[in-house]
Amino acid sequence: MKRSIKAGLVCALFAMSFSVFTKENVNNINNEKLKTFQQTVSEPPVPLFIETLNKPIRIAIIYPSADISDFWIKNFKAMTKRLLALKVPYEVHEFTSKQIEHSLQTQYTKQVLSAEQPYDFVIFGPSELDLQAYNIQKLSASDQFKTFIWAFHTPNDEWTAQPDAWFDFSSAMGADVLCEHAIKYLGKEVEFAANRGIPGITDTQRSQGFIDCVEQEGDWLNIYEHFGQYQKLGGADGVRLILNNFPEVAMIHNANTAMTMGAVEALGEAGRLSDIYVTGWGGTAKEIEKIRAGELDATPMRMSDDLGVATAEAIKYHLQNRASEVPLIYLGRITVVHNQMEESELNRLTREAFRYSGIE
Repeated sequence: MKRSIKAGLVCALFAMSFSVFTKENVNNINNEKLKTFQQTVSEPPVPLFIETLNKPIRIAIIYPSADISDFWIKNFKAMTKRLLALKVPYEVHEFTSKQIEHSLQTQYTKQVLSAEQPYDFVIFGPSELDLQAYNIQKLSASDQFKTFIWAFHTPNDEWTAQPDAWFDFSSAMGADVLCEHAIKYLGKEVEFAANRGIPGITDTQRSQGFIDCVEQEGDWLNIYEHFGQYQKLGGADGVRLILNNFPEVAMIHNANTAMTMGAVEALGEAGRLSDIYVTGWGGTAKEIEKIRAGELDATPMRMSDDLGVATAEAIKYHLQNRASEVPLIYLGRITVVHNQMEESELNRLTREAFRYSGIE
């Protein structure tokens, strides 16, 4: 089966609120457990009733929320608002960084592990999975709290200690559905370039997955790749290099919101927004704003709040001694939104995606 056909089937599954799994994880996940849990995430909250919980649970969250992308903070809002709706008393301590501040996350890990009053749950959003593998294992080895991972879904069997659950959107599947969309709207034999992030799992799935797909399915030609470090300036620099050296490029792929914002800004300054097709990643509020303004053409849109809501539900399940019902890997829903979409449909998807975190 061709990848573009497979991607179309995946979109249909997402529309029915089922979960989608990447090939490397399909054998690790109980489909029925995940399907049932996804229904819980999609439905209204059922408050917690437990007599033994006589004080707020303590939550630590280590994540790169200081970057331009609102992915992290929106999922934080979705999680905390869902916890309130579930009537789970909590206190949360945030340990924030930028995506490139890897050593700062190591300092935060030490702080969390040495906290005078132990935490009950630790949520870790790695700056990059391989670079943070040691810190994740240190946290996972603790018997004082449960460890949840945000924004990755690739367990490593060689690790000495394993997290309790992973919450993510499938970057690999996002690359497939974006590939299908791009070929549909731009056709075959397109010359394109890519603003990639930081070498690692995330960029491999988002960027290399997209590159491989359009080359195989659309006979596209990859002219240039720029590693922009997931930063706005990196995205702008990549576009300037492309415009100065490869003016024939008709499409630019961006691996996150920050680089997308830099790319759009640089293309606008050069007066090239109208003749170069630009894609983002994640369907964040900033990207939706650019689509409405006619400056961004398409983006794989995560039903953003799914991840935060799922985390809150997992916490509730653990408090109810129902941890066995939480899937090891939770993947939220995703679809492509674009500038040819009806306003009513874009509004509907936006409301669903940000049902707790809100639309700015």
